[in-house]
Amino acid sequence: MDEIQFEVTEERKKFLMNKIAQKVVDYRLSPVAIVFLESSKPLSFLGNQFLIFMQPFYRALFSYREYEEVAAMLEDRNNIEALICEIERLEEERNEAKRAEKNSRH
Repeated sequence: MDEIQFEVTEERKKFLMNKIAQKVVDYRLSPVAIVFLESSKPLSFLGNQFLIFMQPFYRALFSYREYEEVAAMLEDRNNIEALICEIERLEEERNEAKRAEKNSRH
């Protein structure tokens, strides 16, 4: 049986990275995710293979197509760095909103 290959456009990459980063920030896992992603950069291909192995668990968070696109994206170290930057950006936005809310109460 032929394996289905998903072509991931730049716009789609941005959407998926934002979705992943938002879930990480929502679950307050930013520090853990960043350390994990930073440490996995040299092993991005092996990390991708691990994603394939863990597919049943990740499918709870993503549709089949999204899962396959994310797995393909994370083979590239540049995409891992972009995901880290997106997590950091969203985490900073969340922290700024908390500070603004705290300051408005005083």
